[in-house]
Amino acid sequence: MVVSYNMRFKDKVILITGGTRGIGRAITEAFLREEGLPIVLYNSAENEAKKLREKGVFTIKCDVGNRDEVKKSKEVVEKEFGRVDVIVNNAGIMVLMPFEEFDDEKYNKMIKINLNGAIYTTYEFLPLLKLSKNGAIVNIASNAGIGTAAEGTTFYAITKAGIIILTRRLAFELGKYGIRVNAVAPGWVETDMTLSGKNQEDAEKLRELFRNKTVLKTTGKPEDIANIVLFLSSDEARYITGQVIVADGGRIDNLTHSL
Repeated sequence: MVVSYNMRFKDKVILITGGTRGIGRAITEAFLREEGLPIVLYNSAENEAKKLREKGVFTIKCDVGNRDEVKKSKEVVEKEFGRVDVIVNNAGIMVLMPFEEFDDEKYNKMIKINLNGAIYTTYEFLPLLKLSKNGAIVNIASNAGIGTAAEGTTFYAITKAGIIILTRRLAFELGKYGIRVNAVAPGWVETDMTLSGKNQEDAEKLRELFRNKTVLKTTGKPEDIANIVLFLSSDEARYITGQVIVADGGRIDNLTHSL
């Protein structure tokens, strides 16, 4: 369930990368419910983008790992909206790869989308964000970027650790413009990506596996992350910057906190 405060984002321009599916979709729809003006950058989910457009969401096809495409998207947004109030760097992929099976192509693809995508988007749209009275950036990291025991996630974790460092560095560098920069580090969340290729029985086994890894004995929903993004983007978080909020149900097998 997304917690709504009705009009916190009325007429605010919200840029969301990877906002057509999973966590990104939940974030997009949450801002829409609060009367924000979501702009979604997407790369391949054309059908989902069409559904969002029917709801009034402005969408731009863009590979965030390609700086030229991000720059062109910025020009479109500048022409149509004139400014950006919030940037949510959500686009990302996870390719499982044991360290001893290192593959350049797979690694570079994750770096390109997960890390470079956030850098390119923030850099190119920063001039528009500076025009906002209360600019905010929320990066979607992962508890893997802090310390995960999950097998095959070493290189994915490296990209998300980069997002965490980027968050903290930008908080220092952009504070002089009144721009707050924070991150959310989700644990396992039920999305089309995490349940990809699973039938109903296998999906339930996976849920049970991750439920048992948390002290709350539950799994995350996209809306859980959307709620945190809304808070960090709002004026209610005006005194918060440079922080990483871990939302993983209290994982007992990770180094994300002291549990």
